[in-house]
Amino acid sequence: MIKYIPSSELRVGMYIHDLNADWSQHPFMRSAFPVKSDQEIDTILKCGIHNVYIDTERGLDVPDAPTKAEVQKDLQAEMIAIAESEPALKIKISTAEEMGRAKAIKNQAANLVRNVMADVRLGNAVNMEAVEPVVAGITESILRNSGALIGLMHIKNKDEYTFLHSVSVCTFMVAFCRSVGLDAETTRQAGLGGLLHDTGKALVPDEILNKPGRLTDEEFEIIRKHPRDGYEILLKTPGIGPIPLDITLHHHERVDGSGYPEKLAGEGISTLSKMAAIVDVYDAITADRCYHKGMPPTDALRKIFEWSKHHFDPTLVKAFMRCVGIYPVGTLVLLESGRLGIVVEHNEESLLQPKVKVVFDTKKGYLPPSEIDLANPTGKTGSDKIISHESPTKWKIDVQRFM
Repeated sequence: MIKYIPSSELRVGMYIHDLNADWSQHPFMRSAFPVKSDQEIDTILKCGIHNVYIDTERGLDVPDAPTKAEVQKDLQAEMIAIAESEPALKIKISTAEEMGRAKAIKNQAANLVRNVMADVRLGNAVNMEAVEPVVAGITESILRNSGALIGLMHIKNKDEYTFLHSVSVCTFMVAFCRSVGLDAETTRQAGLGGLLHDTGKALVPDEILNKPGRLTDEEFEIIRKHPRDGYEILLKTPGIGPIPLDITLHHHERVDGSGYPEKLAGEGISTLSKMAAIVDVYDAITADRCYHKGMPPTDALRKIFEWSKHHFDPTLVKAFMRCVGIYPVGTLVLLESGRLGIVVEHNEESLLQPKVKVVFDTKKGYLPPSEIDLANPTGKTGSDKIISHESPTKWKIDVQRFM
C-alpha cells in the first residue's frame, strides 16, 4: 500500500515510492528507492522535502498514515472546486487558426535560446535585439489564443529540453501575467525573464546537466550555481531590466525558505519570481528527460497544488491552474461515452468543459476526428463529460498529429 507521511517520520528500512519533489530539488538518481541510511534521510530533510510517499509492501509501515488514494482524492476535489469557481481566459481566434503561427514561433524561439547559450559559452553578451522580437511574438500569440502555444509546449524532444524549457517558461509566464491582469510592460519583462532564466546553465558541463545517474554532492552544487551565474551574465547585458534579473536569480527560491541560492522566504521573494518558480517546476515535471518520464499535465498541476502547502504561494498556484486549465490544451481525456479526445480549447465559462477533438473509441479503435463542445450538450454530439485524463503512450495516440 502507498502511504503519505511527513519526511520527519522516515526511518531506515522504509521504501520511498515517491520523493514528492521536482528533480531540481534533490540529488537522487530516482524518486523511488529503499532507505538504507540516516544520511539519506538527512539529505531529504535538507532539500526541503516535507512529505513523501512510502510503499508499505516493500518496507516499514506507518499504521495511521493516509493512503495515496485518499490524499489524491482530496486534492482532486479541491482542484475541481477551484476550476468550477474560475472562468477561463478569453480567446480572440480558435486554436486551429493560431496553431500554424504558434509552431513557427516555438521553433524560432528555440533556435534563439540555442544561440544565446552558444554565445554565453563563448563569453559573448546576450543579444537583446534578437531576444526582444521573439518575446513579442510569443506575447502576441498568447493574446490571440493562449491554448495553441501552451499546448505545443507540452510536446518536447528530450534532446532539446534545455532550449525548449526556456521557451516554455517564457510562454507560461506571459500567459500567467495576462491571466492575473498585469500590465503590458510588466508582462513583457516577465517574458524576457522566462526566456533567459536558465542562461547560467550554459556554464554547466553537459555531462552533469544530462547525467542519467545520481549526482554527486559536488555536481549538485554546480547545477545549483546556475541562477547566480545567469544573474551575473545578464548583469553585463546592455538593456536588461530588474525583472529579468530578479527572475533569473530567484526562480529556485521557495516560500518556506528551502530554495536557493539565497534561501529567501515568504514576502522576501517577489511575486514574479514566485510565479516563475511555479512555471519552472510545472514545465520540468511534465517533460521527458534522459533520467525520468514526464507526468501528464493534470497530474503535474495536482503536484504543484500539493506542494503549495510549503514551496509555492497557494494563491498564485490557484491562479496558474486557472491560466492553463485543469485539463490543459493537448491533454488526452477519457469521456463518459468511452471515447478518447484531445483538449483543443477551453470554454470561457467552465474549465471542466473544454472543447475536445474526439479521435478514438476505447472499444472500437480510431474514429474520424470530430470536435465536440462539452459545454454545449444540446449540440449534434449530445451530452458527454470528462471522466479522467489518460496517457497518450498507453493508447499509442500521437497527440501532436491531431493538434
